[in-house]
Amino acid sequence: MKGKILTLICATALLSSCHIYKTYDRPEDIVAEGLYRDTVAVNDTLVSDTANFGNLPWREVFTDPQLQALIEQALTSSPDIRTAALRVQEAQAPLLASKLAFIPALTLSPQGTVSSWDKGKATQTYSLPVTASWQIDMFGQLLNLKRQAQATLEQTLAYEQNVRVQLIANTANLYYTLLMLDRQLQITEGTAEILKKNTETMIAMKEAGFYNTTEAAVEQSRAAYAQVQASIPDIRSSIREVESSLCLLLGEPAHGIERSVLEEQQLPNEFSVGIPLQLLSNRPDVKAAEQALASAYYNTNVARSNFYPRITLSGSAGWTNSAGAAIVNPAKLLASAVASLTQPIFQNGANIAKLKIAKAQQEEAKIQFQTTLLNAGNEVSNALDMYQACTEKVNARNMQVNSAKNAADYTKELFNLGTSTYLEVLSAEQSYLNAQLSEVSDTFSRMQAVISLYQALGGGRE
Repeated sequence: MKGKILTLICATALLSSCHIYKTYDRPEDIVAEGLYRDTVAVNDTLVSDTANFGNLPWREVFTDPQLQALIEQALTSSPDIRTAALRVQEAQAPLLASKLAFIPALTLSPQGTVSSWDKGKATQTYSLPVTASWQIDMFGQLLNLKRQAQATLEQTLAYEQNVRVQLIANTANLYYTLLMLDRQLQITEGTAEILKKNTETMIAMKEAGFYNTTEAAVEQSRAAYAQVQASIPDIRSSIREVESSLCLLLGEPAHGIERSVLEEQQLPNEFSVGIPLQLLSNRPDVKAAEQALASAYYNTNVARSNFYPRITLSGSAGWTNSAGAAIVNPAKLLASAVASLTQPIFQNGANIAKLKIAKAQQEEAKIQFQTTLLNAGNEVSNALDMYQACTEKVNARNMQVNSAKNAADYTKELFNLGTSTYLEVLSAEQSYLNAQLSEVSDTFSRMQAVISLYQALGGGRE
């Protein structure tokens, strides 16, 4: 009868604890649809296909050999990537410990005693016991701890992948920034050289008395040249700062960076972003957020399992020459076995508090997962919109540059014919310079949009 009652109690406890054995499933109320906005229709979501720009290897996106070498170096020697690798090692240790918790723990505890009574002959006793302890995981305490450690490791691996994605994007951004600044410096220096020659021409024309050239026109020419010349040191300083930032990213002292030119860069111009659900597996930060939710889920299960009994089997075996009051030689084998059950009954509400905290933390992780997913969709939408806007600006800017160049040429011809003032020539030259610099800036912004989209889609992961 007692056996039947015990069996009934165990069966009831087992059935009531079935939930703690369930593995993590993504919550059904997580919104994973309609994450991308259409770049044309304001109120519509983007119609996507299953081909994903983020799945391209980074070498197929960034084809400049010098940039590829820098990215490869960043992925190998950057302090960020090395720190991320160490965090992975840190997360692997608890997982190994949680797996070893399923096997018995063995302890060797040799002891020896020498004693003498009233200066009599010393007696020596010793024992060589080996003790073993094994917790039977009937209610999932150890199982959920192992699953939690596995989820934490997956979260850390996703973090490492996220660092990799960010490194690729940051390296490309800094590299293209250098190319943009190089081109702006080239344009500015070229314009300064033209204005310098114009100033020399104006001085010669004044001295020769051509076209009633005045001293005011000469000074205007000098001021325009000085204004452009003064902007050159700022550009050069920006170049050095960006080079230093890139070297810091590579984990090196500041030095010059070998690079190509802006005009030779070829980036993809046709994109497919894939279905929104792919963000769950493609973006490392989204994956990390979900693994954090899984870890919180298993932590809740651990808190639930604390309400159930723990069954531990322990035993010891070894040799000893101590038989109570007698000493026997040679030593004899001594063995014992104990089974214990610990059932929490009242612990000042500690287990209840732990469960409430675990449930709240699980809900927080769920909110963070949903927020990360929505943020990922926003980044994709913004990058697509930025690319389209920059493309339209570049096309319009090309027209502006051509028109500004023609206007500057025509104004010079009119000035040479004596039908225009030098102030009009300066204004046309300044407009042409500004249009060229804006064109370079717009081209760079479009390149940034490509990088942002690639990063937003989880591009560059292994």
